[in-house]
Amino acid sequence: MRPRRSRLVRILAILPALAVLAACGGTSGNGASGSPTPSEKGTFPVTVKAANGPVTLKHRPMRIVSLSPTATEMLYAIHAGAQVKAVDSLSNYPANAPHTTLSSLHPNVEAIAKYRPDLVVIANDIGGLSKSLGKLSVPVLLQPAATSLGDTYGQLRQLGQATGHTADATHEVTSVQTSIRKIVADAPKLKKPLTFYHELDQTRYTATSKTFIGKLYGMLGMHDIADEAKDAGGGYPQLSSEYIVKADPDVIFLADTKCCGQTPTTVAKRPGWRDIAAVRQHAVFNLDDDVASRWGPRVVVLLRTIERDMATLPQAKGGG
Repeated sequence: MRPRRSRLVRILAILPALAVLAACGGTSGNGASGSPTPSEKGTFPVTVKAANGPVTLKHRPMRIVSLSPTATEMLYAIHAGAQVKAVDSLSNYPANAPHTTLSSLHPNVEAIAKYRPDLVVIANDIGGLSKSLGKLSVPVLLQPAATSLGDTYGQLRQLGQATGHTADATHEVTSVQTSIRKIVADAPKLKKPLTFYHELDQTRYTATSKTFIGKLYGMLGMHDIADEAKDAGGGYPQLSSEYIVKADPDVIFLADTKCCGQTPTTVAKRPGWRDIAAVRQHAVFNLDDDVASRWGPRVVVLLRTIERDMATLPQAKGGG
């Protein structure tokens, strides 16, 4: 994937404020799709309160189309996978999801309609997709990028209600909450917060502590160098190389390893970066791009990865 297209995909995936412009341990997130028990078939019709307003489902949906990689992960996590008939081209997890060439960036109503969906889940209402599908009497559930873990839990519950898996969704929420509490409790206790830089792509787009990913780092007691950036107000500033070198972060996390081939080695070769504390102390860590850009159950995997990387540092081992 070329860097420019990668950045577009990532922006649509994680930047709710910019979506209109164009781009977890104890969690199940494992692709299990199991058939629902009688008590888990739900009561229909049901009306779900979503970001696009109340969505009424007359019957339990059995031909779901997901145009959101995060929603795809959530549907399988709550055991609604057997009801999913098609997922978009970016939904690469779980592996057994019915992958298609459907585009979530440039959705085609006719292509979606060919799957005869009785529910379509989207993260971005691009080109008035929900209205167009509504004309075909297809219910659409809009679940935009989360800004907090509360949003993640809420979306899991919405999907549980919409698919007849309310109990499974409740169990998944509890599992994620329990795992996150344990990770936070196990995190190293430092005398002063570690400073960090989270890289979205090699053009130095990053996220502040006000964003979903930034709040996760904050839960581990880390300080985001992007918070002091001049254009940090939108949550996703583009930093200059000079700014990052001057901020001298203790840790660097790379969320552009698969899309853009960034590694601790490529970072160290950037002009002036060899003197950054994170580079000197071998504290540049790779993250899985997909896990780091989604807000579903695998947020547990992301948080545990960050916590484990953090625990390897001299500051953590020495208590500050």
